[in-house]
Amino acid sequence: MLTRKQLDLLRFIQQRMRESGVPPSFDEMKDALDLKSKSGIHRLITALEERGFLRRLPNRARAIEVIRLPDPVAGPTAEVVRFNPSVVEGGRSREPKPAAIPSVMAAHDESGRSVSVPVMGRIAAGTPIAAIQNQSRSVAMSPDFLASGEHYALEVRGDSMIEAGILDGDLVVIRRQETANTGDIVVALIDDEEATLKRLRRRGSSIALEAANPAYETRVLGPDRVRIQGRLVSLVRKY
Repeated sequence: MLTRKQLDLLRFIQQRMRESGVPPSFDEMKDALDLKSKSGIHRLITALEERGFLRRLPNRARAIEVIRLPDPVAGPTAEVVRFNPSVVEGGRSREPKPAAIPSVMAAHDESGRSVSVPVMGRIAAGTPIAAIQNQSRSVAMSPDFLASGEHYALEVRGDSMIEAGILDGDLVVIRRQETANTGDIVVALIDDEEATLKRLRRRGSSIALEAANPAYETRVLGPDRVRIQGRLVSLVRKY
């Protein structure tokens, strides 16, 4: 699943390639997506490249190749579901937010051995992707594997946390909280738009989102660009 900006950029590059055979420049991409700087385009291209939609060819200027398009792009009514979490507004106008992620439900069975945790969609352990703010199902958890407070679960997509024992397809259980300690694995919301699962490190006044895979770079961001949405407390894996 792509964010709206990622999908818009992919479509724009594909259209320009089809019309002229030459990829658009970074300035043209920036203007087409109405972004203020080319750094946003670099971030979107990196996201599309790491997810297998684009390829940058070495030693060639403006050399970008569209490898594939997401299935919905082919249809005339393609739609992207975006993650609209409950965050403190930062002075920007935004779409109305849906209801907050529901808390863990008091759904113990008769023997008191399980709690029902809502599964809210997918989270990226790699390039940030949109997460779905709608409960799709629930998973029964032993209270022994939960902390106090509210919880939700997300399905992992990507391999950037493999050295922390988190694999593609795992289900991570998140305690909902807005703060975290350095070293915690957290759900981080970047620029009020994209969610990712990373280890949090504090570097002075900046926040570093660190992967557990040497193939991925650590992202260092200003504190105003990152919102903590929860901390990892458990993991569920099917064999």
